Amino acid sequence: MHSMTGFGEAQIALGESRLWVETRAVNHRYLEVRVRMPRELADHATFVEQLARKTTGRGRVEVIVRLDGAAAGAPVLDVARARAAFAQLVALRDTLQPGEPVPLSLLSCVPDLFAPSDVLHGEGARAALTTAVEHACQALARMRLVEGHALAADLRTRLADVRTHLAALRVRLPQVVAAYRERLRERLAVLLRGAEVTVDPARLEQELALFADRADVAEELTRLDSHTAQLDTLFDDDGETVGRRLDFLLQEMMREANTIGSKSADAEVTRHVVALKADLERMREQAQNVL
Repeated sequence: MHSMTGFGEAQIALGESRLWVETRAVNHRYLEVRVRMPRELADHATFVEQLARKTTGRGRVEVIVRLDGAAAGAPVLDVARARAAFAQLVALRDTLQPGEPVPLSLLSCVPDLFAPSDVLHGEGARAALTTAVEHACQALARMRLVEGHALAADLRTRLADVRTHLAALRVRLPQVVAAYRERLRERLAVLLRGAEVTVDPARLEQELALFADRADVAEELTRLDSHTAQLDTLFDDDGETVGRRLDFLLQEMMREANTIGSKSADAEVTRHVVALKADLERMREQAQNVL
């Protein structure tokens, strides 16, 4: 089991600079990747996002790339662009004001006249980013695994409490019918006191049978047993859909618990059902942190 939260980092040399990559993940229903890149490496943002999507699974993942140290090579003048821009300025001068000098300083207004060194744009930069991002994502996965083991331990503890309540319900539920029989007889005895009327035992047993049928939760308890057994196997599962399966099973268990509560008006049963639902709700909240 993996947590959705975690942190990873890696670094690698790139020219005369140092490339740093951080990966941070928090809870999210789906996978959402956000990339923050320095301006010099902005062309690689989509590539970095695709790398992160392959290895991070579910969650909101932020990939932060930094470039530290000396500039990775001097900027390169785009001579062809500069010549074309200056020629157009001269042509404009000849049209508007022939003979007027055209200062070279005007070229400073031309955008993208200087391009960063190929060190930041070539295959070397792509290879360095690949290594750093993959290592950072691996560190993130290791932390998620450690966090996941802690979540699994907590969920196992809460599941033990769930089983305790289910065991108590199995003991109490058969007693509910017997208690109802006794209450029904006592009420009939009070109502018929002094009256020359007798109660048909068959009719009384029929009423008890109807009550027992309405209060029967054997199917719900069987499904809850099945769901708890499946939860046990999920706690040791390192797959990427554990969180969704956990959420589904716990949602189904909550529905079974609600059905048990609606079928019985017994105070002790109600107490155990309320405690059971509280534990299931805590487990559902914790399951939101599972990858």
